[in-house]
Amino acid sequence: MIIKGIIVDIQNRTQFKGEIEFENGKISDIRESNHTIENYILPGFVDAHIHIESSMLVPSEFAKKAVIHGTVATVSDPHEIANVLGVKGVEFMIENGKKVPFKFNFGAPSCVPATDFESAGAIINSDEIKKMIENSDIKYLAEMMNYPGVLFDDVEVLSKIHHAQNNQKPIDGHAPGLRGEKLSKYIAAGISTDHECFTFEEGLEKLQKGMKVIIREGSAAKNFDALIDLVPQYFENMMFCSDDKHPDDLLLGHINQLCKRAIYGGIDVFKVLQMACINPVKHYNLDVGLLQKGDAADFILVNNLDDLKVLETYIDGKLVAKEGISFIESVDFEILNNFSVDFKNVSDFEFHSSSERIRVIEALDGELVTNEIESDSLIVDGNLVSNTSTDILKVTVVNRYQNSVQAIAFIKNFGLKNGAIASSVAHDSHNIIAVGVSDEMICKAVNLIIKHKGGVCAVSETEEKILPLPVAGIMSEKSAEETGKSYAEIDKMAKEMGCTLKSPFMTLSFMALLVIPSLKLSDKGLFDGNLFKFTSLEIK
Repeated sequence: MIIKGIIVDIQNRTQFKGEIEFENGKISDIRESNHTIENYILPGFVDAHIHIESSMLVPSEFAKKAVIHGTVATVSDPHEIANVLGVKGVEFMIENGKKVPFKFNFGAPSCVPATDFESAGAIINSDEIKKMIENSDIKYLAEMMNYPGVLFDDVEVLSKIHHAQNNQKPIDGHAPGLRGEKLSKYIAAGISTDHECFTFEEGLEKLQKGMKVIIREGSAAKNFDALIDLVPQYFENMMFCSDDKHPDDLLLGHINQLCKRAIYGGIDVFKVLQMACINPVKHYNLDVGLLQKGDAADFILVNNLDDLKVLETYIDGKLVAKEGISFIESVDFEILNNFSVDFKNVSDFEFHSSSERIRVIEALDGELVTNEIESDSLIVDGNLVSNTSTDILKVTVVNRYQNSVQAIAFIKNFGLKNGAIASSVAHDSHNIIAVGVSDEMICKAVNLIIKHKGGVCAVSETEEKILPLPVAGIMSEKSAEETGKSYAEIDKMAKEMGCTLKSPFMTLSFMALLVIPSLKLSDKGLFDGNLFKFTSLEIK
């Protein structure tokens, strides 16, 4: 088969009118050709770090939408499902991904559970990491979130790193805000990337010390603006990623959006495309074509190098998408889950106290980090309750793997004036997290999640909406269109109840993420992410 257009040779920074000939999934020839076709041909986009589970779609359904945006491959950390189902969950992701023409590249989750301060559904130790990393389907050791373990020479943590090194596989990092000598030690351990930089200065230091910095722009965490000015000088050691991409956002775009934004911001197009198409393939040693003779026939056709409107996407020589229509078909799969908890009573969410002051999680829109602030408490009949007038709302994390006492805290900036929202997508352990204006509303939302054994929901006095997530309690079994539509409706309801956050459920899901400072909540209690220990809700 022959495709004609203006061929973009990113690595040699040239473009020319030509044609690509390919057969049996490989490019057999690339040659100059005089024709009148104005479409541009370039390698496909690669998301350099993503948790597919956060799209709330199984891999096969994610692929159906990603290809219409020109994405041909992902570097995928199955950390979320691993925290629910362990190695079995990782195997599910790999096998489901193999059923469709898309290049998923899964890593071995390094931190399951992410910390010892929460209850997860599984444990993956260094012996299991050794077996996984020796598997050719596993391309790298996924983000080492336990950076304190690296810094303090934890034997188990270092053993996982050594297994990756012994198999010549890259090791991803996760070290938000880590600087100075601590950063140097983290890098010296063999960790090669970081996607958690949230300031220019942090990104610059990591690049200067030899790390690859991945610019993240997802549904919740958005670091593009903070880091994009590093690109002109350091593009050879930078990549793009979404990290977490909710289904409604995936319907609109993917890595193509970041490329277009960077180009419109004045960044050289070849530098942008090298980050999006070339660097991930080379760093992770992916079996993804780079538009060279002998490569896999993985490429895309776009209208021009400004808008990057994707016209066609090819993977292994197969046309998988054209003009916004995906040719990838849905596949059958077994639904796996791990959900075992009884319905709750309103009294389970009471917190009896006489403390006049409390510690409060301050959620920041578009950020995974939070602040720790203090507030006056509101006590009714001895019970600490939500205060909608000051936007200090009760938040809870409920262990979904077994019955236990609920953890209670308070949070600011959700803005709810009535009702509650809840989700079993709650990084990293994916217990149930809920925030609401009253104990009654919180209980109603939590029980709705329990009833469906996973999902995201919004409830009020008169209405309730839920997107069920029966696959591990974190993914839908349905298409992106169906999932995205339901999610958008629930998101809209949350905002109609007063929530002012751009992505209420994505932000909520990270409020249990203990490895990101400053103040978070696990099912075991309020956690200080700076000191890496539990702290008290009450200030006495």
